[in-house]
Amino acid sequence: MPILSVENIYKNYSEKTLLEDITFFINDDEKIGIIGINGTGKSTLLKLIAGEEYPDAGKITYSNGIRVSYLPQNPSFEAGNTVLQQIYKYVSNDMKQALEYEAKSILTKLGINDFEQDVSKLSGGQKKRVALAAALISPADLLIMDEPTNHIDNEMVEWLEKYLKNRKGAVIMVTHDRYFLDRVSNRILEIDNGKVYSYATNYSGFLELKAQRLEVSEGSERKRQSILRTELEWMKRGARARSTKQKARIDRYTSLNEQSGTAINTDLEISAGSSRLGRKTIEINKISKAYNKKILFKDFSYIVNRNDRLGIIGSNGCGKTTLLCIIAGVLQPDEGEIDKGETVKIGYFTQENIGLDESKRVIEYIREGAEYIDTPEGKISASQMGENFLFPSNLQWTTISKLSGGEKRRLYLLRIIMEAPNILLLDEPTNDLDIVTLTILENYLDTFPGAVVTVSHDRYFLDRVVDKLFYFNEGQIIGFTGNYSEWLNSQNNQASSQQSSAKKNNESSDTRNKRDNAIKKLSFKEQKEYDGIEVAIEALEKNLAKAEKAIEENLSNYEKLPTLIEEKDLLETQIIECMERFEYLKEIVDSSIRI
Repeated sequence: MPILSVENIYKNYSEKTLLEDITFFINDDEKIGIIGINGTGKSTLLKLIAGEEYPDAGKITYSNGIRVSYLPQNPSFEAGNTVLQQIYKYVSNDMKQALEYEAKSILTKLGINDFEQDVSKLSGGQKKRVALAAALISPADLLIMDEPTNHIDNEMVEWLEKYLKNRKGAVIMVTHDRYFLDRVSNRILEIDNGKVYSYATNYSGFLELKAQRLEVSEGSERKRQSILRTELEWMKRGARARSTKQKARIDRYTSLNEQSGTAINTDLEISAGSSRLGRKTIEINKISKAYNKKILFKDFSYIVNRNDRLGIIGSNGCGKTTLLCIIAGVLQPDEGEIDKGETVKIGYFTQENIGLDESKRVIEYIREGAEYIDTPEGKISASQMGENFLFPSNLQWTTISKLSGGEKRRLYLLRIIMEAPNILLLDEPTNDLDIVTLTILENYLDTFPGAVVTVSHDRYFLDRVVDKLFYFNEGQIIGFTGNYSEWLNSQNNQASSQQSSAKKNNESSDTRNKRDNAIKKLSFKEQKEYDGIEVAIEALEKNLAKAEKAIEENLSNYEKLPTLIEEKDLLETQIIECMERFEYLKEIVDSSIRI
């Protein structure tokens, strides 16, 4: 059932049309992913749906009583608020107590454990996670999220996948995480040249359907161009508009010529050379680093090979970015040293767009890297590279401050490549980059004639790019040969093996316990308890079902709901306790029978 309709909306910024005559509906059970090149209006569309901005034309209509929760790309925070106060910002006072357990549980899952900390003292990544928790706990029929997977590690992303798949209600989100899109979404909206194309499928299905759409579009464009050429030849022969038929042909030519045609080739192309890399690269010799007495890593050594594709993974705050900073020479280790070859030229793609002067024009910033670069196709000017990076000539004279967040990241990446490095250090390169840019970046890295070291939480990117991983584990950096999925499988297999071993030990312990219990028999009181415990469990389960139904019927009754939730939690606890007691008593009964 539709809960929101977007009808014929237009949105312009300066002279640029972002959205043009957009119409679509959102149903109550849909999980929608929005994709498109940076700067095409993805975040703007979310702001319009959330009511943060208004369209220049058209309208957005909500169903009666619909509740909306919104996670912006750059959430704002009020200094002085605690973490809990911040996430309760849009929650009524009556609901705070009922949601306290869920709020603390989600915050813990997202790596936030100090609930009374002042939000102004949190890092940017921590703030984004607090904002994500606030959006998730807010009772809503439509959850709107802009880049929810930024600043959360792989374990958190996997938890969020499961949470959203099981969540009732509609979700619409912008994300670059292709595995996340594939596993969560059941509909894709693609923004392309101001238009929106809808695909009732996940990301994998979208790729197939888009290929079909482009094939049809290319056929139509070829036909239009063929007709246009024929009409142009006729016009050049000096047709005279003296008959109705001749005038119709002139009108036809004019109409065809004014059509914009399908923008088929919107792909980003990255083509750049690199500086010569000698035999000696980077040697990491027994480096250690600690912050506030917490050991991030100790005695780590590695020699970077010329064609390495290394991925660095670990939980937030474990020291991944610190390790990159030390390799880049931005930080010094507490112990050990980094020895670099004379020909090493590092390109360091940081999370913060360091050195990006937003008062400059795009072309000025590109030229600071180089006026020309040598590529396999020959010399390419800074302006041509800008064109390849989807900065057309008119946009190149725009000040950087007017670009979207994703466009700034793309420009920052271009500048680094313009400097022709031979070793690339990439810190969370997938944050704020669109899927098209990521795909072509991955293709570029395939042929990059140097080493690549990347910190990333993007599982698809890691699978696609790296062939060796370093993962942080309690102050140690451990190496693994393979991509992320292969590493994850090895971790799961190791965990299964440990569980199997623990189960065998438990079985041995159980055998001893049963032997010890064999001489035991139920007392009169225990026998009476055992005879009635199954009936008691059945009664509790019936009461639990009634409580769950009552909660569903009173979701909008903020006075009654907290009491119902407490009752449900108490019944669940009682059932677990009764089941454990039943198992204990039954074990004694079974052992006495065998005796």
